[in-house]
Amino acid sequence: MMEPLYVAGQTPLHRLPAWLKLAALVAAGAGLFMLRDPRWLALAFAAAVGLTGSTGVTAAAVWRQTRGLLWVLLAVALFTGWFQGWLEALAVVLRVGAMVGLALAVTLSTRTSDLIAVCERALTPFERIGLVDAGKVALALALALRFVPEIWGNFQEIREAQAARGLGAHPVALIVPLIVLTLKRAQEVAEAIDARSP
Repeated sequence: MMEPLYVAGQTPLHRLPAWLKLAALVAAGAGLFMLRDPRWLALAFAAAVGLTGSTGVTAAAVWRQTRGLLWVLLAVALFTGWFQGWLEALAVVLRVGAMVGLALAVTLSTRTSDLIAVCERALTPFERIGLVDAGKVALALALALRFVPEIWGNFQEIREAQAARGLGAHPVALIVPLIVLTLKRAQEVAEAIDARSP
């Protein structure tokens, strides 16, 4: 399977077991949502940036992965600032930024196959009591991890094709073919998951 985010390396973060990194990520997420002081959140954000940088990833690669999120963060910040105050908006942006940074650090330092194996093992007790099919959930996760970067790649290809035809960056010319391709790929993902059923 393609590793869209993983950066090979021998850093301390790379050497940690996948289950420990995922558990720490969950704990950190819960802790970040309990923090309210922007000063502490700024420290958490700085730590997340440091961890991400420690994986050996380039700034350009991080920018490619996160630039789409900037518009979402801007919209959330403006909405929160207008209704709850700009201090709260700063806290929200720092909190989300820290979470994204920590999640990036985990995915950049952990093979996708290892993350999926951990998720499958964690879901096994629920499979025994008939709540979930651990194998199908793990397969869905694997396909989703592969699928998300592919959507961005499709967007880039469509935008370049439309520009070559002189259509510019018209939203409809970009969104309609992207939706068609995404729905087609989603159908393939659904069929792959169904095929995994006994």
